[in-house]
Amino acid sequence: MKRLLLVALGWMIAWQAAAQFNDSTHYHIKYSTTGIINKTNDARSFVLNNVLGFQVSKERFTLNSTNAWIYGRQGNNLTNNDFTSALNVDYLKNKQKLYYWGLLTFTSSYSLKIDHQFQAGAGLGYNFINTPKAELVVSDGLLYETSKLKLPAGTDFDHQTVRNSLRIKYKWLLTDIIQLDGLHFWQPSLERIDDYILRSTNSLSIKLRKWLSLTTALTYNKLSLTQRENLLVNFGITAEKFF
Repeated sequence: MKRLLLVALGWMIAWQAAAQFNDSTHYHIKYSTTGIINKTNDARSFVLNNVLGFQVSKERFTLNSTNAWIYGRQGNNLTNNDFTSALNVDYLKNKQKLYYWGLLTFTSSYSLKIDHQFQAGAGLGYNFINTPKAELVVSDGLLYETSKLKLPAGTDFDHQTVRNSLRIKYKWLLTDIIQLDGLHFWQPSLERIDDYILRSTNSLSIKLRKWLSLTTALTYNKLSLTQRENLLVNFGITAEKFF
């Protein structure tokens, strides 16, 4: 229930912000569902990855809301029940190379042993390439984080820290129908050297229709304090609409 309320809050903020823009505002909604199912005589396993994103783009502002849920089982054992919701705002990204960003995120992850994790922060970004066929963006800033983790010893750990957040994002339209996307985060704590987060996603999409694509995605996450990581290779479809 808590997760649904957070998703609803993020969407409500997005729609309220969108309502303040004029007719030159552009919208983008995107949903992807990917996964792997393996069934043999002895066992069965599956992982499903669902991502829903909504973007409102104005001349000076861009608002993004993203919600992702990964669920997986191997036999009778739960392997993944991982949820992430993020809301970020970019200012002047569509006007100049250097821009400003703000971010709010919530994460709960069975596989990474995160009961809950909240992050909020801001920083600067730089558009090295920003064309319809290619994009390369590097951003950096500070995040305040509060979380509750399950440590390897089995104990609960209430954690607060400030992180540096480095992000590299790219998009490359190889042909009119083939697109490569990547999003990578490196988030070390400023308080202890053994506390860091790695997040990496790469995806390759092949368009079947203007709004529908076949997608394969490689996702890697690591949380050093819990000594947990996951690696997912999924195949599925992506549907999107611009309006």
